[in-house]
Amino acid sequence: MASPRVLLITKADCHLCEDARDAVGRVTASLGLEWDEELVDHQPELRERYAEEIPVVLVDGVQRDFWKIDEARLERVLRQAMGQ
Repeated sequence: MASPRVLLITKADCHLCEDARDAVGRVTASLGLEWDEELVDHQPELRERYAEEIPVVLVDGVQRDFWKIDEARLERVLRQAMGQ
């Protein structure tokens, strides 16, 4: 089974984004997964879509969490996506 794609959408100078990076990093590392980050600062379509919700975590293109990342929920979602 393919690994789920984990994408964290952030913006510059965002204290919640720093916390989200740490949370996503811990969860994905514990499962042996990679993750990507995209900044909305230079992407008007992302900034418009997620303006009030940043940081946002997407798993396989589906929004799974925003603002404060719930690590237990993210782990459950990722395990389910991995077929575990």
